[in-house]
Amino acid sequence: MDGSRTPARVFWRWGSYFLLATLAIALGMLRWGGYLLVASEDLPAHVDTAVVLQGSVAGEKARIAGAVYLLQRGIARRVLLGVPQQSYWGQSIPPVARRFLEKNYGGEISDHTDFCELGPEVESTEQEAQALTTCISRQGSRLIAVVTSNYHTRRAGLLWRKVLKVEDPSLCVWIYGVADPSFEPRGWWRKRLYAKTWLMEFVKLICARLFG
Repeated sequence: MDGSRTPARVFWRWGSYFLLATLAIALGMLRWGGYLLVASEDLPAHVDTAVVLQGSVAGEKARIAGAVYLLQRGIARRVLLGVPQQSYWGQSIPPVARRFLEKNYGGEISDHTDFCELGPEVESTEQEAQALTTCISRQGSRLIAVVTSNYHTRRAGLLWRKVLKVEDPSLCVWIYGVADPSFEPRGWWRKRLYAKTWLMEFVKLICARLFG
C-alpha cells in the first residue's frame, strides 16, 4: 500500500514545487517586470548629437522634449530628428516639424535641429537605426545619444549596437530614456495601456534577443 502511494506523493510534491516557483516568478514579474524593458544609460558630459527616434504622437513629443533638454543643458551640440518624407496628404514633413519646434521651443532650438527623412520602407527600430546612421555619418558626428521612450531603451540599445557594428563602428552611442505617457515600469500591470505596451515590447525584445 505504501509503495503504491509513493509515485503519487512524488508527483504532488514536485507539482507543489512547480506551482510555488510559478507563483514566485509571476509575483516577480508583477513587481520588477516593467524594469526588464528599461536600460537608460548615463551620458557623457557632451555628445555631438541627440538622435530622436520615431514613436506615437505622445511618445514622439516626450522624446523631442528629452532631446531639447539635452540641448538646453549643453550636453548635446545638435538634435537630429527622424521624420517621414511626407504626410498622408503628400505634405513635406520637415517644414512642418520645424514650425512645431519654433512654436514650442523657440528659434534657437529649431536652428540647432536637423532632420533625417525616412522612407516608407523604414518599419522597425533596426531599419530606423540603419537609416539614421547614414544621416549621422554624413554630419560627421561621432558621439551619439539616442533618445527614446523608457520602455524602448533596452531593445533600442541592442539593435543600435548591432547596426553600428556593420554600418559605422567608429560611432559611440548611448541610450537615453524619457518618461512616456503609455508606460510606467512601476505597477505596469495596473493600467491597461501600460500592460499592452509592456506585452508588445516584451515580445519584441525576446525576438530581438533570439533572432536579432
